[in-house]
Amino acid sequence: MENQDNVYKQTFAIGSKVTIANRLYLENFIKTWKLHNKLKPEQLEFADRIAEIEAVGFYHGGDQLYKLKEIPGIWHEQCLKTYTSP
Repeated sequence: MENQDNVYKQTFAIGSKVTIANRLYLENFIKTWKLHNKLKPEQLEFADRIAEIEAVGFYHGGDQLYKLKEIPGIWHEQCLKTYTSP
């Protein structure tokens, strides 16, 4: 049996900054993601934006889902990366 403690761990802490993936990545994600919480086309306008993690949740099985402060929608871990200042 899989250790449940390892499944539900967030990559990004609440309050941390992330960069949303670029538009090409998000467009591809919309086309290929077949499971829960699909990205909506209106989320594409937020590509490459810097955002703050407001909340994190988990889909059954451990998929990380994030709410970003002042940016609509639910965001998958795969669509975010750690923010590094220029």
